[in-house]
Amino acid sequence: MSLQYNFSLLARYNQWMNNQLYQLASTLTHDELLQNRGAFFGSVAGILNHLLVADLIWLNRFKQLAIQPKALQPLSNLPQPTALDQLLFVDFKQLYQARQQIDALFLDFIAELDDQLLQQLLSYKNMKGEPMQKMLSSVVQHVFNHQTHHRGQLTTLFSQMGLEVGVTDLLMLIDNE
Repeated sequence: MSLQYNFSLLARYNQWMNNQLYQLASTLTHDELLQNRGAFFGSVAGILNHLLVADLIWLNRFKQLAIQPKALQPLSNLPQPTALDQLLFVDFKQLYQARQQIDALFLDFIAELDDQLLQQLLSYKNMKGEPMQKMLSSVVQHVFNHQTHHRGQLTTLFSQMGLEVGVTDLLMLIDNE
């Protein structure tokens, strides 16, 4: 399996799971979304916002690639977060719309990549302003792993609230290829 195919699969999984969790979150009241439940970033809304913030930060870093990915041009119309706990949207519908837009951007961005580009170094500054260099494929893998990590926290919170998340396995999207 090529790196590009693997990341395409992970982007589709990312979109599928985000949609599943947002559908479940949409059944909560505004107060339930914001209630501090002792998780990373406190609440369901806090975790959802953090995931969006982190994705926006990484996608903006990916814009620094030599190829200038066309899929990332719409990022200039989206918030430019400066902190990992930044609350971008208090309104759940706006948060969900932004999530859907970012997930679509990821699919389009990954479609532009090839295995050769994925082996290139990405130069960026971390949140402390320190210069960093990592292989693009490793960073893309990190982004999808980060999403899975925090979605796992969300599924735990939903379970504690008595809400059924349903199937979350990547296996559901794997073809017989």
